Amino acid sequence: MGRIAVVAIAALWVIPISILVNRVVPEPYMDEIFHIPQAQQYCRGDFKGWDPMITTPPGLYYLSLAYLASLFPGIQCIKAVSSFSDLCSAAVLRSTNGVLAAICGVIIYDILMHLRPALGERRATVYTVVLTMFPLHWFFTFLYYTDVASLTAVLAMYLACLKRRYWFSALLGGLGIFIRQTNVVWMLFVACIGAINYISVLDRKDDVQSDGHVTSIGETDGLFEAKRVLVASNLRKRKMANYVNKADHSAIETVACSSTHSSAGLLDEFQDILLRSWCLKWEILVSFLPFIMVLAAFVTFVFWNGSVVLGAKEAHAVSPHFAQIMYFALVSAAAMAPAHFSLGQAAVLCRPFGKNRLLSSIQWFMALTAGLISVHFFSIAHPYLLADNRHYTFYIWRKVINAHCSVKYLLVPLYVYSWFSIFNVLGKTQKKIWVLLFSLACAAVLIPTPLVEFRYYTIPFYFMILHSRIDDYRSWFLIGTLYIAVNILTMMMFLFRPFHWSHEPGTQRFIW
Repeated sequence: MGRIAVVAIAALWVIPISILVNRVVPEPYMDEIFHIPQAQQYCRGDFKGWDPMITTPPGLYYLSLAYLASLFPGIQCIKAVSSFSDLCSAAVLRSTNGVLAAICGVIIYDILMHLRPALGERRATVYTVVLTMFPLHWFFTFLYYTDVASLTAVLAMYLACLKRRYWFSALLGGLGIFIRQTNVVWMLFVACIGAINYISVLDRKDDVQSDGHVTSIGETDGLFEAKRVLVASNLRKRKMANYVNKADHSAIETVACSSTHSSAGLLDEFQDILLRSWCLKWEILVSFLPFIMVLAAFVTFVFWNGSVVLGAKEAHAVSPHFAQIMYFALVSAAAMAPAHFSLGQAAVLCRPFGKNRLLSSIQWFMALTAGLISVHFFSIAHPYLLADNRHYTFYIWRKVINAHCSVKYLLVPLYVYSWFSIFNVLGKTQKKIWVLLFSLACAAVLIPTPLVEFRYYTIPFYFMILHSRIDDYRSWFLIGTLYIAVNILTMMMFLFRPFHWSHEPGTQRFIW
């Protein structure tokens, strides 16, 4: 069990299904009609031309070039192709995502083992295999889209940051942005979480060394890893004066840094982190300077380009689409249904009413009000959503949300329940500041997006499920069964239920 098992199991479904997809759908489909010709143009050595309909940077195409360059010597030896450009067929370009999917599985496994070292290789392998089958990630493994590469780069960046390799993490963050621009938000999220972990690690090391139990960095790291599960949600009292050179700081800073603080809520956590960050401002600045450099480069690009997107700017203009985060909550909670939609979880969410009925009622009332305002004033029906009946979102919008004028309002309690459940599950293992930063990152990525596409939810979903403590094998079995059923259904519909438009030639297929 372990990394090799994850790759082997991924290969068992990546290889045969890729062959099937390429036989049934050999020609570029949907967004592939833009991505594949652009990548083939790069294969011919033409890096100047650019399709104005492509909205994302060319990161995926460069990854494909590196991948194909590694294959070309061997393929040329067997004389399968005569030139490098002949190798850039749709099938071979699609296989880029197959390789990336296997790499992504290994990264997910490593993240699980780092976050939960007590989990064990067997459980981590099982959990990873289930997560690699998440339908929105699994489906696009077989097409030439940016989603798999984007997720892989972001999770690799997060893993490097967890291991405190900040320069490498920032480099991977730059790669993630070079694949999809919105990944700049996840880079900032990772950097903020990394800075908080950086402070906590130094603080724990200082506490251990001051007690005289551990003196070497290696021993301290080992102790920290061994106790991660026990101390994940608790902030111990700390003496911040150990970080301060008293000769160089003012009396006010010394008092602030030396004060002990017990975290009882979000404001307490924020104040504690803010004080300690100020004391360690130069160490943090030096360690996380690479992220600042990448952010500066991105901001420079946006000013130069005049927009975040590269092409089709009119169709992807930034819009206040607050309903988008409502859809995300429901879709993500449904993808973890055993953890969120169970009688036990419903009872947990109702428990605060028994302790403080007034406060709980106010919280739910405010959340419901915000949800109703979001779906009434900030629910956008993008022209692509209304016109393209190849996407499942077209039918969800038409048959469910827009079935009756009251339905979109009746769904608000379900959206709110999903968010409260997500907060509850994440809050069991993560600090409140972590949950807040995650929520802000989701909002920053999703709210400006006018088009409803479930594949935009993939990255925040993985951050959410990787930090949700689900230890019941029965729950993972149900989640895995759900994913397999959805994957079989969507792939069968894609391959074997084609249809035709009367106004346009060609075969159309159902897709996420």
